[in-house]
Amino acid sequence: MPFMIGDKVVYPSQGPCLIDAVITKTIAGDPSSFYRLSLLDDSRDAVLVPIEKLTALRLRHLLAKSEIPKLLGHLECAPLPSKNWRQRGIDNAKLLASGSAFDLAEIVESLTELGAAKALLPRDRQTLEKARKLLICEISEVMDESRGMAEEQVDRALESKRTVLKNAAQRA
Repeated sequence: MPFMIGDKVVYPSQGPCLIDAVITKTIAGDPSSFYRLSLLDDSRDAVLVPIEKLTALRLRHLLAKSEIPKLLGHLECAPLPSKNWRQRGIDNAKLLASGSAFDLAEIVESLTELGAAKALLPRDRQTLEKARKLLICEISEVMDESRGMAEEQVDRALESKRTVLKNAAQRA
């Protein structure tokens, strides 16, 4: 999966980025090539990623526009989080590191559901905020819309699940 300058990609745990340059640096006497990735979040920070380690770092292209409805649908059906806070932290760290938008959606859905039932632990709240920010940023970039519009789409999908669950509970 070749990347080119100008491509928008996702760097796991950092979110959507723009490849804006290829830089060659000499390290220990050997020249190495790096992609300079400018984060597309509000920080506009940049990171250097060694080109030869792209596969191990799980760098990927942004989702296609056609995948966004499926992603939003995923928010409505993610599994419940582990009741054990330690296992939940391990599971969510793996999901964040995967770089998958669908894994981010799983974190957002499960921790939002847990937060509706009880107060989230500080670690869970931070994980939810990070996953939500990364997910909204990717949706915003893919759909070429504001962060606010992307956030509204995520909120509608989450509310849709709550409505379905509430109706099911009332029928039972």
